Amino acid sequence: MTEKLLHFIWRMQYFNRKALCTDNNEPLQIIFPGNHNTHQGPDFLEAKIKIGSTILAGNIELHVQASDWEKHAHAGDKNYHNIILHAVWENDRQGALPRFPVLTLNRLVPKMLLKRYEELMNNSSFVPCENMAGQVSDILWASWKQRLMVERLERKSKIVGDYLTENNQHWEETFWWMLAKNFGTKVNAEVFEAVAKSISVKILAKHKSQAHQLEALLLGQCGLLEKKFDEDYSKMLQKEYHFLKGKYKLADIDMRALLLRMRPGNFPAIRLAQLAMLISRSSHLFSKLIEMKSVQEAKALLSVTASDYWSCHYVLDEAASFKKKSVGKQMAENIVINTIVPVIFAYGHFHRQNNFKEKALQWLDETASESNHIIGQWKAIGAMSSNASDSQSLIELKTQYCDKQRCLECAVGNALLKHRF
Repeated sequence: MTEKLLHFIWRMQYFNRKALCTDNNEPLQIIFPGNHNTHQGPDFLEAKIKIGSTILAGNIELHVQASDWEKHAHAGDKNYHNIILHAVWENDRQGALPRFPVLTLNRLVPKMLLKRYEELMNNSSFVPCENMAGQVSDILWASWKQRLMVERLERKSKIVGDYLTENNQHWEETFWWMLAKNFGTKVNAEVFEAVAKSISVKILAKHKSQAHQLEALLLGQCGLLEKKFDEDYSKMLQKEYHFLKGKYKLADIDMRALLLRMRPGNFPAIRLAQLAMLISRSSHLFSKLIEMKSVQEAKALLSVTASDYWSCHYVLDEAASFKKKSVGKQMAENIVINTIVPVIFAYGHFHRQNNFKEKALQWLDETASESNHIIGQWKAIGAMSSNASDSQSLIELKTQYCDKQRCLECAVGNALLKHRF
């Protein structure tokens, strides 16, 4: 038994409550189990119980063993002066009982619930409930996924908040940092973010009419213009970068982009060239997105193609077969899901304007589901993903609940344990 499971059992009242008695054989009725306290002090606050004919209101403390009361030094802590019940899994106390009643739970909890919880905790499958998830109703799945989606966006809003703190509440700058990080994909996200932070939107705006200068700034800060080149275009970018770096006193980036195990279309030079073209075509990107009415407008904004030089190159100074390097549909949707929607939701969250939060959620509903290893595994066990809202919810469930064995905090885990109970 763990305190986490004991708290869950008490919070959900998953024990036999008929003819309850304290360990002193006094009749006990749980009128209200209390509000779970996640801060310092008793585990459950503002509870109400009835012992014999007396109704008591106050706090309830839970422990695996009754002797934990002394071990945790609660006796001298004023936060624990208003305890009306000590609920324990096992009463190992010797001698006289304390000044408040004790309820021992181990004889009241169904063994099947404990067995099912142990199975979940010891399951090494993709998710602990892999073989049982189908027992949960579609209605519960739908409501839980909706809650997970909001949780995910609220969690990402905290990241946006950190950026805003760092750049003095500059939304355009924040969006630029997030956009660049997204263009770096998982492999080069940190490098691209560092590049974005080294070049302010104010500098970018001064050169938006010259796409090659934007390329020079981005490629140079990413460390891709350091070697000796043979082609004129590469030499020109290098020259432009050296001039602009000195002009704006740009700080060096202590990271380098990677190409290993990467599709050519995701090579850092290609993504930076596309990003440069996006900047050259649109100024005040965040302001435009906030005003947009549909996700289709946002996707159209992202529909850019790198300059002509890159049609025959994936890296500088190395010719390749002709292919226009456009931001594809999948990449555009990835940016909508992982950058545009979170920042719009965060904007609504921080400014307390629900219309922006609702727009963000709607745009996810109107965007195709992601297709990756996690979503593939969910589909294999029967959890369908029909749009980006579904896929983001399932990713949140896997990474923030299943992988951390938070079954007791999961609606699906709760339902399975309750079903067995």
